[in-house]
Amino acid sequence: MRSRLNLFCLAALSASIANAKITDKRPDIILFMVDDMGWQDTSLPFASDTTAYNRMFRTPNMERLAASGMKFTQAYACAISSPTRCSLITGANNARHRVTNWTLQRDKSTDDSMLGVILPEWNWNGVAQSGEVNNTYIGRSFVDLLRQSGYHTIHVGKAHFGAINTPGENPAHWGFETNIAGHAGGGLATYLSENNYGHRPDGSAYSLLAIPGLEKYWGSGVFATEALTQEALKEIDRAVAYEQPYFLYMSHYAVHIPIDKDMRFYNDYIDRGYSPKEAAYASLVEGMDKSLGDILDKVEQSGRADRTIIIFMSDNGGLASQPEWRDGELYTQNYPLRSGKGSLLEGGIREPMIVCWPGVTTPGSECNDYTMIEDFYPTILEMADVDFVPDADKPIDGFSFVPMLRGEPMPDPEREIVWNFPNIWGNEGPGINLNTALRRGQYKLIYNYVTGEKELYDIPADISETTNLATQLPEVTAFMSKRLGQRLRDMDAQRPVDAATGEPFPWPDEID
Repeated sequence: MRSRLNLFCLAALSASIANAKITDKRPDIILFMVDDMGWQDTSLPFASDTTAYNRMFRTPNMERLAASGMKFTQAYACAISSPTRCSLITGANNARHRVTNWTLQRDKSTDDSMLGVILPEWNWNGVAQSGEVNNTYIGRSFVDLLRQSGYHTIHVGKAHFGAINTPGENPAHWGFETNIAGHAGGGLATYLSENNYGHRPDGSAYSLLAIPGLEKYWGSGVFATEALTQEALKEIDRAVAYEQPYFLYMSHYAVHIPIDKDMRFYNDYIDRGYSPKEAAYASLVEGMDKSLGDILDKVEQSGRADRTIIIFMSDNGGLASQPEWRDGELYTQNYPLRSGKGSLLEGGIREPMIVCWPGVTTPGSECNDYTMIEDFYPTILEMADVDFVPDADKPIDGFSFVPMLRGEPMPDPEREIVWNFPNIWGNEGPGINLNTALRRGQYKLIYNYVTGEKELYDIPADISETTNLATQLPEVTAFMSKRLGQRLRDMDAQRPVDAATGEPFPWPDEID
């Protein structure tokens, strides 16, 4: 009798679990992240008009996604990859988590130096969910919360959350049940399978940026972008078979340097009169776009397109801040935005972003309100219907943009966004190194810690940031300086120190 009862209970439990899987109609969510893609590196215009730079690129699948969803014209990230990705995974602003430059090796800063300036000991070991590694911010992952709520979680491509030999370097630490090619590296040695993506024939890496986990493609002629795409398509098939909602973080290494030629597209750009460097870069962009198209096709073939949210984003601006650093050849451009990667001017922080949520976003719509990368954390959790109460000492700085996806106005038109870069990236150019910034409403203030220079721009009226209003609008400058100084203090932000006096350089509200 007991045996029959146990069998009956097991059968009922199995049926209940199976039914729960089938009836869990929460959306599948795909976050398609591109590396170093500029605002204008696409045939899809994010400015008010199509520009000559838009016409240089072919991204039909970005156009396809935007036609079925919502395009964001003022989507912001940090100026450098690591701060962006650490804000994404923890929901914390980069001033709070203190990963303010790019990470790679444990206990090693990637800053350059400057005479007379002592740089802060920022969190060069990245972020983690747990552990006691020094120079690390501990925060909770939204991916882990998705996993615990019943989502199957997949990571494909670039991670760049923590330094080598720290817990945060491994996507599994963050709640990803599957990890393909994610590690501490923030770039890649090569896209070329002929060079084993940075590995020697014996399997040893000849670069810290060698891509792991793609051994099956070595020597095959398959470009890294395509190899990652093929792996992602397999994982979507597996996730659909599981009959549970899934989250896929499709995080490409493209279009980060090196500018290797994707031969599927390269010769066509040469035939169109592009220089070899321009053709190689355009081929990287088109290869990334083909990946997006392949994933869109796979979602449609799965029969779950009507319940799949797809988010497209880049982690920082295109590498256009210093042309001479790249042998004088400008193969990427953010115009009409000014500057590029590493800069707190718009070219370094404003990104191409598209969201398609069937039944929610209006096809072909556009949102002109601004968002920030840490907003993805509460937004994705809301999309997945996951409730979460953050720890009191680990607040979430992001705000859900779900209302904006529904066509509602930005909840707070005076919402404040902070960037903090008390570092020396190593490149030169406008708006780069030792800066902090605040966007509030129409205005953005950029403050240089060392020189004390303040730049105030009316962003909607002057998207190219050509007219510094700091002296023309002293009251606005003073108010923005006060708000930025207060926000930096509230988040326990860091600032550089004057080597001559041993004192920190002033906060923006401590100097006229």
